[in-house]
Amino acid sequence: MDFNVKKLASDAGVFFTRAVQFTEEKLGQAEKTELDAHLENLVARGDCTKNWTEKIFRQTEVLLQPNPIDSTGARIEEFFYEKLDKKIPLRTTNAELLGQHMLDAAKDFGPGTPYGSTLTTVGEYQKKLGGAEREFLQTSAINFLTPLRNFLEGDWRTISKERRLLENRRLDLDVCKARVKKAKLQEAKAACEGDAAPDFQETRPRNYVLSASASAWSRDFAESDSDSERKLWSEELDKSEHELRVAQTEFDRQAEVTRLLLEGISSTHVNHLRCLHEFVEAQAAYYAQCHLYMQELQKELRRVPNAFAVSPSSSGALAGPSGLSSSSLPGASPPPRPPVSPGGRESGTLKIEEVQPPATGTRKAKVLYDYDAADTSELSLLADELITVYTVPGMDPDWLVGERGNQKGKVPVTYLELLS
Repeated sequence: MDFNVKKLASDAGVFFTRAVQFTEEKLGQAEKTELDAHLENLVARGDCTKNWTEKIFRQTEVLLQPNPIDSTGARIEEFFYEKLDKKIPLRTTNAELLGQHMLDAAKDFGPGTPYGSTLTTVGEYQKKLGGAEREFLQTSAINFLTPLRNFLEGDWRTISKERRLLENRRLDLDVCKARVKKAKLQEAKAACEGDAAPDFQETRPRNYVLSASASAWSRDFAESDSDSERKLWSEELDKSEHELRVAQTEFDRQAEVTRLLLEGISSTHVNHLRCLHEFVEAQAAYYAQCHLYMQELQKELRRVPNAFAVSPSSSGALAGPSGLSSSSLPGASPPPRPPVSPGGRESGTLKIEEVQPPATGTRKAKVLYDYDAADTSELSLLADELITVYTVPGMDPDWLVGERGNQKGKVPVTYLELLS
């Protein structure tokens, strides 16, 4: 118990002297030992690496788990499984949940109906997308997040601990330097006072004369007192210089340890660079797989009969309360290209470049579907664009003349929505 009390008192004294030294340095009242330029650069580089690694790590976690509530719960779950030394169960992704809901809905709606069969197809591919996402999350966590976390929780903690120890060694070194400086000043002061020891006979009145023995005793007393003071400060100086040498040795040793650890940041950069390449490769493979699945899904949907494809004659009957015909609904297939009558002027006698728009009767029309011109007399169309249309005497009623800027050509009426 006595040893613990003594150690506690000693540690408290060391802490107090360090606090005094640190405070005086901040106030500019004490000298501070500066680290060499190379070590200072390594420290700055290490701090920069730590800060940006932490930001990249946190943002990557947000990217892989956007919902902060789910992310927090997932980390808590991982923490407990790690403490229990159990394997973390695989989590169902949002895409997989969506796919399962679609499959369940298809069973209720009837897999034989167009909507039910489409739900089944889309649900299966959503589950495939979810599986690809889960594989990407696992790969990214192992190849990218884990090395970053190991650096922050392992290497950097060790570096921070050694840096704090180096700072304590520096404070101890500066305290010892201050003690040596003070001891030298006091020793010099004691030496000066010893050389100028007062003569008691000179300080007495003229009519007061000490005996020879008393005068000699007073001189011996003053000299002995001065000698003891000089000896005391000399011993204090020797002790302080010894402590200074020990503190300098410990500081140099700790600076070397810290330097070696900080120089290891270069290998950390190389390791993180490799992990970054692996993360990009995993991300590229994930998006490529998702693109492949979506292309396959589009092909599957094209094989399913389109319930929205209706004849132009029935489009008006199917118009809803909003006034939109079924041909303008999303996913509708374009109508067939209208036939060209063999005897019509549009078969060759009508030259589009010679047609002039009438003074009145032109209208604006919105294109409903993409249309590729079959020959130079027709005008190619893009869905949702606006063009000017008008009729020409003798032209087939299924066709109009359309203009877009300097371009002019025949356009099918069934691909247009005439605007008032």
